[in-house]
Amino acid sequence: MKIIVPMAGMGKRMRPHTLTVPKPLIPVAGKPIVQKIIEDLEKVCGTEIEEVAYIIGPSFGEAVEKQLIAVAEKIGAKGSIYYQHEPLGTAHAIMCAKESLDGNVLVVFADTLFKADFTLDRTKDGIIWVQKVDDPKPFGVVKVNAQNVITDFIEKPVTFVSDLAIIGIYYFKDGLYLRNELQYLLDNDIKEKGEYQLTNALENMKAKGTQFEPGKVTEWLDCGNKNSTVFTNSRILHFMHQNGDKMVDDSVSTTDAIIIQPSFIGKNVKITRSVVGPHAAIADNCVIENSIIGNCIIQSNTNITEAVIDNAMIGSNVVYKGEAKDLSIGDFTTCL
Repeated sequence: MKIIVPMAGMGKRMRPHTLTVPKPLIPVAGKPIVQKIIEDLEKVCGTEIEEVAYIIGPSFGEAVEKQLIAVAEKIGAKGSIYYQHEPLGTAHAIMCAKESLDGNVLVVFADTLFKADFTLDRTKDGIIWVQKVDDPKPFGVVKVNAQNVITDFIEKPVTFVSDLAIIGIYYFKDGLYLRNELQYLLDNDIKEKGEYQLTNALENMKAKGTQFEPGKVTEWLDCGNKNSTVFTNSRILHFMHQNGDKMVDDSVSTTDAIIIQPSFIGKNVKITRSVVGPHAAIADNCVIENSIIGNCIIQSNTNITEAVIDNAMIGSNVVYKGEAKDLSIGDFTTCL
């Protein structure tokens, strides 16, 4: 099994946090988004992951590439790096990793997390994971027949056709077949709304007899902007607490402090005269003093003093003193 991860987007809706780090490497509940996705997929695959291929922007840098390869190696897989130089759509992004498209393939876009209770059925031609949504207009959607086989793929429908939104996880039994269909779109300049779309390739494959079935997850968690990412963080912390996962590192130092679970506290964090949690994720080497902090993501090497913080994302190497309830502060910021 191979996992293909298109993640070359700039993450503009997550600024200022994506000015210094790609969105898929922003931590949620103590782990980068992309690492959490890959580890969750490994659990449901039912087979060994041979390779994780990342499609990234050429400006991401060597440090990011090393971090991504390390994520793949942690699950015993080879890590491969490909580049997408222009944002030309989902089909184009996947084709940037065409050398890795063969055999059983999972394609996952790195801005969505999920909770699932299933084992992947690798005998199927293809599986497209979906979730019911109130407003399907921003998504690709599918229609299914009475036999639970997908009959139509529609990209960002203007009028209602279905409320089953594609969540960005796809299984293909034959990766080479997918590669050939994507190449056909590029060779013939077949675009939808100005971009090469994966849904067009899926339609062509379906017309040739490929049967795609919808897969379902227990919960679909978006990381598209600051508020949705903070909410996703809270849900992942809840699941971790339910599973009995270790939430507070042994190196954490507390003085006159209360930690309310579910919360994640990383290595060498010092908490003094403060209440932390619930739903706080605090990365390594942070200092929290005289503060009340909950429902937030705080990245590494950050100092928070005399603050009341809720619904917040705070980057790495930040120094913050004051009072606020809703913050979005990027890396290397000082607020006194």
